[in-house]
Amino acid sequence: MNMKNTVLILMMCFVFFGIAVAQESAPAAKEDSNKLKNQADEKIYALAMRYNDVSVAKMKLYELMERNPKNLRYPELLAAIYFEMEQYGSSALVALDVLERDSKHIPSLEIAAYSLEQLGALERALPHFESLHLLSGDLFSLYKTSYLQYSLKKYDEALNSVNMLIKNKKSAEQTLNFPKDDNSMQEVSMLAAAQNLKGLIYKDQGSNSEAKLAFEEALTHSPEFELAKENLASL
Repeated sequence: MNMKNTVLILMMCFVFFGIAVAQESAPAAKEDSNKLKNQADEKIYALAMRYNDVSVAKMKLYELMERNPKNLRYPELLAAIYFEMEQYGSSALVALDVLERDSKHIPSLEIAAYSLEQLGALERALPHFESLHLLSGDLFSLYKTSYLQYSLKKYDEALNSVNMLIKNKKSAEQTLNFPKDDNSMQEVSMLAAAQNLKGLIYKDQGSNSEAKLAFEEALTHSPEFELAKENLASL
């Protein structure tokens, strides 16, 4: 092999080596660029939220979502903004998109459940409340489950859920707020609320004696429970 051919081969090796290095460094450079863009957008998002500029905050979240399609934190934040703004259709859609990718994503389950309830889509909201309780053990989610089942006239399921709530010792320790006739709010134990709901279920089924016992039981736990008093008097 003459000198000319040797030099040519060496030059070709250097060219191929340069291409390989460039190909390897390109993804790393893109990753660094995206990281810097993410940091800048997150700072702008934080400032926009601080200054209550929701439109800018949403725009930055959309940009972050487009750049980071696998990061569920950004759509979670967007769904929360829509929910706070009472744009329940949008918050439900964003949360449902997240749940398609992660069915156990608790923040999105919560937003989807309450958004769908606000939209009157009780049948669609119900399974999300059920999942919330199963995944988190949250008693309020169990109460909401039983109340939606009652509202949808799924009485057997509602009784099963409300009895689970009554048997849970923590229900006597937690509280719920209910409206009074003077438009103020009244705090009662969750156990009393569950017994009151149990009474409503029996009342709808025409079992007035069982309903009476449940309303009276509610009043033993929260004697000033105005709604339970009214329900008992209605019998």
